[in-house]
Amino acid sequence: MPARTAASRNADRVRLDELLVERGLFASRSRARDAILRGTVTVGGAVADKPGASTPTDAAIAVSDPAGRYVSRAALKLIAGLDAFGFDPTGRSALDIGASTGGFTQVLLERGAAHVVAIDVGHGQMAPQLAADPRVTLLEGVNARDLDAAPLGGRPVEAIVCDVSFISLKLALPPALAVAMRGAFAVVLVKPQFEAGREAVGKGGLVDPAVAERVAGELHGWLDEQPGWRVLGMVASPIEGGDGNREFLLGAVKDRG
Repeated sequence: MPARTAASRNADRVRLDELLVERGLFASRSRARDAILRGTVTVGGAVADKPGASTPTDAAIAVSDPAGRYVSRAALKLIAGLDAFGFDPTGRSALDIGASTGGFTQVLLERGAAHVVAIDVGHGQMAPQLAADPRVTLLEGVNARDLDAAPLGGRPVEAIVCDVSFISLKLALPPALAVAMRGAFAVVLVKPQFEAGREAVGKGGLVDPAVAERVAGELHGWLDEQPGWRVLGMVASPIEGGDGNREFLLGAVKDRG
């Protein structure tokens, strides 16, 4: 039998993130990459940390990823926020600002929300199974800063969750905060790179950790000053943003006034 060539040997090895997708373990390379970087993938019993690692196609791979069953890794962020502040969506009508693929919406439904109005400035991003769920009203092409009660179809806003990019929360949140009923709660994801001035954002969009904490603290104070709202606290997100930036979660209730 002729010796195998280097080319044929290389053909039996592929990038780890590609192999995970080929095996159906993840829907996309970006999801696979994220799982690898979070240390949830093992190859031959060893934790993998390089998405581009050349990996035998027959390698023994195991995945232990808590985000795996959700449409977005962002689900882990909301789970952390709800648990940290003791918020229970059961039976509530909720508003998901910046819904995107629906990770936050999925968590709300999983935890018993009666209905979720999901808004996003984009189109065609929400996972089909969530968009088709009768408990979800999807409003696409809606800018959060232009929100009023009319598109909500008369539904009360008893909970607000928010994950937006490329816009300050100080612009995106006020309309939703205003229409929320007394007793509502809010879990808001703070992304410092979209709150700090351009001069504070470094190469690759990364924000100095000290600046990130300062900006998050400023948002804490701002939210606590919104009519009727009281901030319960702020916690670090359990996972970084896709760009590597630290993120934070603010929890608040509307029980003043």
